[in-house]
Amino acid sequence: MAFTKTYLVTGGAGFIGSNFVLYMLKKHQDIRIINVDSLTYAGNLENLISVQDDPRYVFKQIDIRDKDEISRLMDAEKPDYVINFAAESHVDRSISDPGAFASTNVMGTVNMLNCTMACWEANGGYEGRKYLQVSTDEVYGTLSLDELDSFFYETTPLSPHSPYSASKASADMFVMAYADTFGLPVNITRCSNNYGPFQFPEKLIPLMINNALDHKELPVYGDGLNIRDWLYVEDHCKAIDMVCSEGKLGEIYNVGGHNERNNLYIVKTVIDEVSKAVDDASINEDLIVHVEDRKGHDRRYGIAPDKIKEDLGWFPETKFEDGIKLTIQWYLENKEWMENVTSGAYRNYYQTMYGARKKA
Repeated sequence: MAFTKTYLVTGGAGFIGSNFVLYMLKKHQDIRIINVDSLTYAGNLENLISVQDDPRYVFKQIDIRDKDEISRLMDAEKPDYVINFAAESHVDRSISDPGAFASTNVMGTVNMLNCTMACWEANGGYEGRKYLQVSTDEVYGTLSLDELDSFFYETTPLSPHSPYSASKASADMFVMAYADTFGLPVNITRCSNNYGPFQFPEKLIPLMINNALDHKELPVYGDGLNIRDWLYVEDHCKAIDMVCSEGKLGEIYNVGGHNERNNLYIVKTVIDEVSKAVDDASINEDLIVHVEDRKGHDRRYGIAPDKIKEDLGWFPETKFEDGIKLTIQWYLENKEWMENVTSGAYRNYYQTMYGARKKA
């Protein structure tokens, strides 16, 4: 089979990365995807069972910081596109271990940039190729709850408040520096909070779904009024595909869902939808427990995706009320997946992150 393009996707066994791999292989019949993932706790090849035997798909277990292995792979595959999802991504973990985030998110990105540049320079140059960095709205810092008509734009100054967001902001700056200094063809996408299938249950929505089904307490940080913009993961995958193929070189694109909701609303919605789905009235708001707030907890994120709509015609197609039902249904139909990822080390992590927190 002849392939028109080869994509090297890092972090392709993680939540957004695996959804992107599945989306691309379904949409494009003539592409090849090389999935590079080190399979840390959040990387799960169960996410990709449906394509593991697809001749268009190859998996390689490699750490993005490993220069020799990444270079060998790139020299062999000569990818047209490099899309870097690979990152430590949970704020709570970054507070516990900032160094791990600097190592993977910053130095891992620098290694990917160096290896990409060396490969392309040795194999025909940059024409028709692109490096895309998948980033986050958290690099912009926080917005006020008193100014709900204010939003993050691509021109908003970077002001990260957590070790996680600081590492992502640093990575973004390296990407743009390589574009300016070496002429590397790049784009950066900065997304709002994703949700959907295959999300590891350290994040709010799958955590609440899992706990509700098990009739466990639903821990909510502080007053629960922190606002996030929620983006269904398939909408995000579509945006990345469009930026990769059509985005103007050197540009940054914000990818938001126009679905701002506070955390308490999210939790109550999950309770309502799960209780109806399984017909269990004991899954109710009595399970909510307010716990000691996260350090440096940003109050509000809100993205203006005007630029990507104007330049590429992308817009979020999934309303939160629809997306949350799709998400809950997926978890109900994939209980074995949830049981597998929440065994072992996850239980110790959960106890550390939530069990030991003081109730507020």
